[in-house]
Amino acid sequence: MYQRILVPVDGSPTSKHGLQEAIRMARLTGGKLRLMHVVDVTSIALSFDAYAGYPSDWLETLRKDGEGLLADARAVATAAGVEVETVLRDNFAVPVHELIVSEAGAWPADLIVLGTHGRRGMGRVMLGSSAENVLRRSPVPVLLVRSPEPAGKADAAEEGAAVKTVRVNLPSGALSVE
Repeated sequence: MYQRILVPVDGSPTSKHGLQEAIRMARLTGGKLRLMHVVDVTSIALSFDAYAGYPSDWLETLRKDGEGLLADARAVATAAGVEVETVLRDNFAVPVHELIVSEAGAWPADLIVLGTHGRRGMGRVMLGSSAENVLRRSPVPVLLVRSPEPAGKADAAEEGAAVKTVRVNLPSGALSVE
């Protein structure tokens, strides 16, 4: 049961929550983790209008950052006594969720563990849901791990207090990177 667990990681707090849950699952089942990071070139290319630099420099930097991120995640899993391997993929043409589902089938995984933001409403419409797309297309079970709500946000909503809206203007391309 769940001997081969695929864990997409991106370095975000949400992703780290997913990794911790995957480690717990692997320790419980005696399973092995495959940590996957996707260098999403398509999203980065769309944001070049907002940033200066040469694409080849960015791509190499993104790959190095991805390798470092995978090394850090590997260290966390290894320290917990879990067998782990890593894979870095470049994404030039398809949505990230398609690469994750493809990796799950090719490896083959018994389970995918994903951290998710749990966005709702307009945030979900604007930014989409990679986790939902993985869930819908996956050939194997998917465990979605939600990040905890920030304490102030949850407390304010529960107490009926007014939640202050903050608007941030970003360059148009920045929205393409999640």
